[in-house]
Amino acid sequence: MNIRKILEDEWIFEYLEKRNLLNQYKKSKNSILEWVNSKSFFKEKQPKWSNIWYFRINKQFRAIWSFDKDWDLLIYKIDNHS
Repeated sequence: MNIRKILEDEWIFEYLEKRNLLNQYKKSKNSILEWVNSKSFFKEKQPKWSNIWYFRINKQFRAIWSFDKDWDLLIYKIDNHS
C-alpha cells in the first residue's frame, strides 16, 4: 500500500478550524503520508470488508476515509467519537 495523497473537501478544514483541531489534523495527516503510524493509528471500520477506514485526530475526533482507485485517501467525514 502506497498512499500518494490525502484529499478532502474544503468544509473539512472549516469544521476542524472551528474546533481548534486543524494543527492536530495536519500532524496526523503528515505522519500517515510519511508512514509514521504510531501517532495516527488507522484501522478499518466494521464490517472489515466495507473499505471504510479511520484515523485518530485526537482522543475524541476521527477522520473517516476510503481509498480511491489511485490509492489516494478520500476523507469524507469527521466523527466526534464521544
